[in-house]
Amino acid sequence: MFSIALRVLAILVVGYAIVMFLAWRFQHRIAFPAPGGPLPPPSAFGMPDGRIVTVLTADSIALRGWYLPPNPAPKHGTSAPAIVWFHGNMETVGGIGAIIGEFRPPGTGLLALDYRGYGQSDGEPTELGVYRDAEAAWDFLAGQPGIDRTRIGVYGRSIGSAVALYLTTVRSVAAVVLESAFTSGREMAREHYALVPPGLVNLGLNNLDRAGRLSVPLLVIHGTDDWIAPIDMGRAVADTGHAVEFLVLEGAGHNDTYDIGGTLYRDKVLEFLAAHLQSGPR
Repeated sequence: MFSIALRVLAILVVGYAIVMFLAWRFQHRIAFPAPGGPLPPPSAFGMPDGRIVTVLTADSIALRGWYLPPNPAPKHGTSAPAIVWFHGNMETVGGIGAIIGEFRPPGTGLLALDYRGYGQSDGEPTELGVYRDAEAAWDFLAGQPGIDRTRIGVYGRSIGSAVALYLTTVRSVAAVVLESAFTSGREMAREHYALVPPGLVNLGLNNLDRAGRLSVPLLVIHGTDDWIAPIDMGRAVADTGHAVEFLVLEGAGHNDTYDIGGTLYRDKVLEFLAAHLQSGPR
């Protein structure tokens, strides 16, 4: 009887060790599942002024997505603000194309790229890799004709919140919008994989620390029913920021903020971006 108990215990220990190894080995795949999918032109979603672009990163990965120039275009000799959009970990630009254009204030440009390995972009995603993607996105946008590089804002949703906040540490950013943000990769692992020892999680994604270093306006949006990144995480990020506005969407989860938030959500984002990017050519 005792030997049977030892065998069962040994099996459980080995099984646990295997699960822990797999969790460690594939944590980047869990964080960045990299869905593929088509990339229709912006015109397919009622944005005839936009175009598909390919952006090359510093490590020679080709990223693909959309560039929507300021509309109306800035007058000769003037420049316009712009936004870099970072989507969630299960999204692609083509998959959420119907809503991207709704968050572009008049006279503001917008760039939305799929992370490496996502959509039609090349490569395999890692935390460091998507940070390189963010740098390439900003550099591309800042180099577009008529774009004022001192008035570039960032919008990050879910995993995109970490990408957006990273970018604020290495490039000039005028305003930040975070939707369904979490505090850190380790806190997310603790929330959903309680049996995984924190030491096995080498994903940083430290939103709390980076938000605390912000010196520009921050809008944090979170649903009360978000079970993936609970609202307490969004509130913690907001509490560390500078010049913060916190929009609570009653009844919204992690992936239905657009539907539940409705005009309140869209109008608040547009108002915030217009105010802090001083939308309109100048």
